[in-house]
Amino acid sequence: MIVTPQTFSFTEPLRLQSGAVLPSYELTVETYGTLNAERTNAVLVCHALNASHHVAGWYADAGGQTIARSEGWWNNMIGPGKPVDTDRWFVIGVNNLGSCFGSTGPTHINPATGEPWGADFPVVTVEDWVNAQARLLDAMGIDTLAAVMGGSLGGMQTLSWTLQYPERVRHAVVVASAPNLTAENIAFNEVARRAIVTDPDFHGGHYLRHGTLPRRGLRIARMIGHITYLSDDVMNEKFGRMLRPRDAEALLDDGASVAGTTAEGSYRYSTQDIEFQIESYLRYQGDKFSEYFDANTYLLITRALDYFDPARSYEGRLSAALARARARFLLVSFTTDWRFSPARSREMVKALLENGRAVSYCEIDAPHGHDAFLLDDPRYHAAVRSYFEHTVGGAA
Repeated sequence: MIVTPQTFSFTEPLRLQSGAVLPSYELTVETYGTLNAERTNAVLVCHALNASHHVAGWYADAGGQTIARSEGWWNNMIGPGKPVDTDRWFVIGVNNLGSCFGSTGPTHINPATGEPWGADFPVVTVEDWVNAQARLLDAMGIDTLAAVMGGSLGGMQTLSWTLQYPERVRHAVVVASAPNLTAENIAFNEVARRAIVTDPDFHGGHYLRHGTLPRRGLRIARMIGHITYLSDDVMNEKFGRMLRPRDAEALLDDGASVAGTTAEGSYRYSTQDIEFQIESYLRYQGDKFSEYFDANTYLLITRALDYFDPARSYEGRLSAALARARARFLLVSFTTDWRFSPARSREMVKALLENGRAVSYCEIDAPHGHDAFLLDDPRYHAAVRSYFEHTVGGAA
């Protein structure tokens, strides 16, 4: 499935939860499948922290040939014949405001100054993203969504959709998510942010004006995050306590490199000061991330994660907060996901049932930690496929 991004421009100002106003903005979007004549088969996919609008399919070069490594981040879930079947559903992927993959964000020009927004880009929240997505649907002529779905931070957006626009959502699929972050999760986010803002190349968030990038801070932030996305079992299975190859070191001068391969692809890193293969792998992940992700975007999106808490206005009572929802729900969790544990999904299930909502819940015994929601698990995919075929499809 070859896909092409689109850009939607909005000139009507968007008032944010902080009280700031974006005078105009753009959203980068991809769609898959065909919108039916009744405009009732649209499925909105909300992305997580470092993902984007590129949910499924591949990009092609000028000659029409598929570009290597351009696969959408949820390509195993969405497409022709897949659990969310684009032969039936019109799927929309949108890049959120403040991101760095096309939609208006810190790397774009602030019209008031003629300089990149940088640290001056206003704070955005999950609720702001949902409001912007609702305007996008208005522009596309879609009044009601057959479903909204997302994993992790995308699941938070999905939940927020059912509360902000309950009349526009028929079904909500919330995967590996939570109604708010625990203190431990907020702590991990703060450590990662401190790594970025204390990088000498950060320059108060205006690094683009100085011609620098805080790559060191981003590397550390990604390494911290990557550790929390994996389970201890997966890390031990992949790397254990394996040392870097000593036979290779004997043949190489300091500063040469070692290489290896994991399920995520090949990696290579300097042999200097590396003792264990897990170190090499984490440094590879950090290096790769620092080359394509924006530091201010990381700060903005992790803060949006921290702030999300629909129960805050109801004295912490989640059941009261979810009383506005009208959608039917599918929630999925994974047993070894300690960052968004099954207990958090069960909190949402309980609160929804207390409000008489129709809820399906699937808890998958999987070893992969939080990253499980992105991986091929036949039980997980079968649950989503069945929900779309029989529950969402049965009401379409």
